[in-house]
Amino acid sequence: MNEERWLLPAGIEEVLPPQAHVIECLRRELLDLYASWGYELVIPPFIDYLDSLLTGTGQDLDLQTFKLTDQLTGRLLGVRADMTPQVARMDAHHLRREAPTRLCYLGTVLHTRPDGFAGTRSPLQLGAEIYGHAGIESDAEILRLVLLTLRTAGIAETYLDLGHVGIYRGLARQAGLDAAQEHALFDALQRKAIPEIEALIGDFGLTGAPAGMLVALAELNGDDALERAAKVLAAADRPVREALDYLRRLAEELNHWLPEVSIHYDLAELRGYRYKTGVVFAAFVPGWGLEVARGGRYDDIGSVFGRARPAVGFSVDLKGLLQHGRGLEERYHQPGAILAPWSNDPALRETVESLRASGRRVIQALPGLDTDPRELGCEERLDYCDERWVVHPLASAAKP
Repeated sequence: MNEERWLLPAGIEEVLPPQAHVIECLRRELLDLYASWGYELVIPPFIDYLDSLLTGTGQDLDLQTFKLTDQLTGRLLGVRADMTPQVARMDAHHLRREAPTRLCYLGTVLHTRPDGFAGTRSPLQLGAEIYGHAGIESDAEILRLVLLTLRTAGIAETYLDLGHVGIYRGLARQAGLDAAQEHALFDALQRKAIPEIEALIGDFGLTGAPAGMLVALAELNGDDALERAAKVLAAADRPVREALDYLRRLAEELNHWLPEVSIHYDLAELRGYRYKTGVVFAAFVPGWGLEVARGGRYDDIGSVFGRARPAVGFSVDLKGLLQHGRGLEERYHQPGAILAPWSNDPALRETVESLRASGRRVIQALPGLDTDPRELGCEERLDYCDERWVVHPLASAAKP
């Protein structure tokens, strides 16, 4: 019974040293990186009115959001499951700039169930977004920042998976599907359940080119997906052809900046379909079936706040990156601390302050405790020698 008091809820983690130090160092480095690109840091609230949290994302976040009642107003509150709607509100309602705005954020989000990032229900979500520009250039900048984020986190081998929600949306409209039919077919496409897709299309009474193109969509993935799509979707209406052309031009733009990065396509992978409006993407690492970063374009997300601006962005789970990063422990290694005696000697105090200012950790021994300095993480100690305080290795330190 007593042991159960120390158990954490499923999918909720605590981070201990030294991993917490690694996460904090990586956080600082990434936020500094984003700042160097012109991204300004914002801090959305951890809890918010439910209708604000679910705006624009609706069904995608509803089941993932913990809900409770505000004792002050009686209104429903939610613990944020994603910060994108909150950041969109900041851009639309508070900042109200005409020029493109680059924002970044970092904080814990809470999910009712584990998602695809790292099996956690409390990701440490890090993200960056551009508001106020519609086009390939801002999509490409965000994707460049995604790859740079992963490399900074020690993830060298990655590939991008690109799609565009306009392809399926255009085909569904061309086929005359109603909302219920579009949703049912969407679910089957996400599972690439071709027999189920064929059965649904038969039930809908679809025939001819629209039926064939919707069935073929499930298999339009891989490096050559765009070339095959040009033939398979030749009879598609203009919005579908424009979405395919957009992906081609985006791939060409990325090749100028990131020629070494492998780009794959999956035209039936529709992450965030209910609120995304254009390109969608995810980054993967070899041997891991879940994405390590995700994002896309969502131009309508700010409309409920009175100002729908073009927007594109991405997010990662900072804790999840540590599962795949290499060399972070060595890069952010903390030197051992220095043990100092408890004393009000002005010379000792000056020495300790100088060492701390230089970046060293100095721990003053608390009186009355016989503690092994190594248990405190100390590798050296301050000793008074030749009328001054000197740092010695523990093994050769003078005895007090």
